[in-house]
Amino acid sequence: MSKGSFFTGQPIFNQVLSFLPKQLIGRIAAEHKADYYCKRFTTYEHLITLLYAVFNQCNSLREVSTGLLAWEQRIGHLGMKHHPRRSTISDANSRRSAEVFETIYMKLLERYGHFLSDSRPAAAAKKRLYIFDATTITLFKETLQGAGLPDMNGKRKGGIKVHTLIRSDQDVPCMIRYSAAVSNDGQFLKQVRLARGSVIVFDKGYPDYSSYLRFTNDGVTWVTRLRNRMVYEVVKNNAIDPLHKTQGIRSDREIILGHSHKKTALKVRARLVCYTDAHTGKTFEFITNNMRLSPLSVANYYKKRWQIELLFKRIKQNFPLKYFLGDSENAIKTQIWAVLIADLLLKIIKKGTKCRMSYSNLASMVRLHMMTYMHLTSFLLSPEKELLKKCKLNQNVNSAPSLFST
Repeated sequence: MSKGSFFTGQPIFNQVLSFLPKQLIGRIAAEHKADYYCKRFTTYEHLITLLYAVFNQCNSLREVSTGLLAWEQRIGHLGMKHHPRRSTISDANSRRSAEVFETIYMKLLERYGHFLSDSRPAAAAKKRLYIFDATTITLFKETLQGAGLPDMNGKRKGGIKVHTLIRSDQDVPCMIRYSAAVSNDGQFLKQVRLARGSVIVFDKGYPDYSSYLRFTNDGVTWVTRLRNRMVYEVVKNNAIDPLHKTQGIRSDREIILGHSHKKTALKVRARLVCYTDAHTGKTFEFITNNMRLSPLSVANYYKKRWQIELLFKRIKQNFPLKYFLGDSENAIKTQIWAVLIADLLLKIIKKGTKCRMSYSNLASMVRLHMMTYMHLTSFLLSPEKELLKKCKLNQNVNSAPSLFST
């Protein structure tokens, strides 16, 4: 739609970018020296270009460059002085460190994290709950060594693993670490530091006894699943409440994890809860260091781990992570940080506007109407109503008699 003379606002994309403080990004770029030897394409312009590619689901540099060129008369609203060429974007993705965009994301989370949190007293437990897991993104080139068997040609695609920690009430990553897809997951649990009284839930792919002991010494409750190869000794069988038995609890035991015949082996005092799901009939074994929780609470904590799987699904379905705008490791990490920043912006907008549409619909609306001149909040609350109103106003303007008409 063309901009009518009756409207004096900004494009929807520009209203989305209003949550990015330009001075903050400039200060971060100066700290990282990210704009040294850059005449035109600054960190801020680079970030806007990446966000345009993410929201618009561009799969190549040509799509990004030609898309911005088509809107060259309006990119001034976005804070860009020049339309970037393909070579300029490619060079920036390779040379400008991804750590700059990591810092931008973390500062934005620090700025808006309290806004995303639920302030109701009933949600206090979610503020203490952290979930840790990893997801693998397949790459078309073996930039990072991929997992699995090679194909029929003897070649193996690359893969990058994104180790993610989220706080349950915010539903966005608060820590990200990258590795090749074949790397061991357990080493990244060592980098997680939480406050006393926190609860962390993670999959059984992190069998790190030293981290288990550290969490216990720090006053952090951890909940995970028992691996088949874990060796343990039963110390005590706890009595089970009859009500909990009807809800799926089969056993509750105190155990010692670790080899008993090795003097140097780490020993971890833990609790083993056996639970059977009533819907699927599957039996699960959970381990935790908290001896005071009810066995049903232990099972319910682990059920909340599914939240991080929904986050991975949300990001992969709504943003382009199949095709990257560069083959280097730095370019891949940079684009993933841009996706996380876009996800954070949409979460802020969704909560701030009290939009009832689903996250996928919100992402689609922003993509389809990026350069439409319309008030963002009114549009998201009632898209059809606002679009019809705009069409009627445009018709009235076009049908108005000219001063030079006879």
